[in-house]
Amino acid sequence: MTQDILTRIEGHAGIISLNRPSALHALTLDMVHVMTEALLKWRTSRKVKCVIIDHADGRGFCAGGDIAFLRDSALNDGGRSGRKFFHDEYQLNHLLFTYPKPVVAFMDGITMGGGVGISQPARFRVATENTRFAMPETGIGLFPDVGGGWYLSRLEGRVGQFLALTGARIAGPGCLALGLATHYLPSDALSEAKTRVATEDVERIDGILGTLSVTSPPSKIVETLFQINRHFASDRFEDILASLESDESDWAMRELATLRSKSPQTCKVALRQLAESAGLDDFADNMAMEYRIASRVLIRPDFAEGVRAVIVDKDNVPKWDPVTPEGVTDELLDMIFAPLPASEEWKPL
Repeated sequence: MTQDILTRIEGHAGIISLNRPSALHALTLDMVHVMTEALLKWRTSRKVKCVIIDHADGRGFCAGGDIAFLRDSALNDGGRSGRKFFHDEYQLNHLLFTYPKPVVAFMDGITMGGGVGISQPARFRVATENTRFAMPETGIGLFPDVGGGWYLSRLEGRVGQFLALTGARIAGPGCLALGLATHYLPSDALSEAKTRVATEDVERIDGILGTLSVTSPPSKIVETLFQINRHFASDRFEDILASLESDESDWAMRELATLRSKSPQTCKVALRQLAESAGLDDFADNMAMEYRIASRVLIRPDFAEGVRAVIVDKDNVPKWDPVTPEGVTDELLDMIFAPLPASEEWKPL
C-alpha cells in the first residue's frame, strides 16, 4: 500500500519502521492503515511475541500527523476526510494501548503529536540523547489529541497542563524523569537493543533495556516543576495568564509570551480535555471524547489559520478567532465537547 511504512519479522519481533524521512515520518492515512493491518495480523501470530516501532532513516521518530492533508480537508470538504483520518488514527492508538503483546517504541528523535500517539501506548518507551518530545498543537489551533489528554493528565503535578498549553519540547532526560520514557539509552546502543529484544526471552525486555541504559543528564523540566505547579495550578486559562503576569522572572515572562501566541480556543479546550480525561477509567472513552473534539475543532477557524501561519506562509502571525481567552465562552466549549450523533461516534476496532 505504501513504502512509507516498512514491516517485517526478525526473530520473534514484528518490526514497524516509519519510512517517510522527507516529512520527519509524519503519519499519513495510508501509514496508519499499514500499521493497523500489521498489528492485527501479528496479534494472533505465534511467530510474533513482541513488536518494535522505530524509524528507518533520517531524523525522526515521528513529527506528527499529515497536517497539510487535514487543513485541505477543513477548507475543501467540510472536514469529511479529516474526520476519517482522526477516526482511523485513534483506532490505531487504541489498538496499541490494548495490545496483548509487549510493544517497544524507540523514540530516537522528534516525537510529536502523532508520534506521541504511537509511542506512549507502548509498554517500553526508549528515549535517547536525540529525543525531542512535544505536543505543540495549540500553536496551530488544534489540541493534544491521539490520547494526549490521557497521558498528560496523569503526569506529576501540573506538568501535563504546562506541556499541553505551551507545546514545550522535552529532551530525553526529561522524558525519563516524567515517565514519558521507561528507559534512556545512547543512540549507538539501539541496534544491539533491537537485536536482543527480537531474539531473547520477551520476559526479559525490561532487563535488556535496563542493562543497556545509561544515567541520563540532568533534566531542565525537572528544575522548573515548582514554577509550573504554581503558575499552571488552575484549569481556568485566564487564571494561568494572570499568575504568570504577576511574576516578573524571566521564566514566567517567557512562558507568558508563549501562551499569548497560542490559540485561546484550543488552550481552553486542552485544559478542559485534561480535566475530563483525568476522571476517565477507560482509554476508549478518552478517545471517543477526543474524536468529538477533533470533529469540531478541525472545521473551526483557528485550525486552518494556525496551519497557514506556522506551516504554509510561515509568517507566524495567526489571526485567532476568538482573539482573546475571554471570547472563548463556556457555550462554545460545550458545543465542541458535545456528543456526536450516535451513528458518528468513535468506536475502537
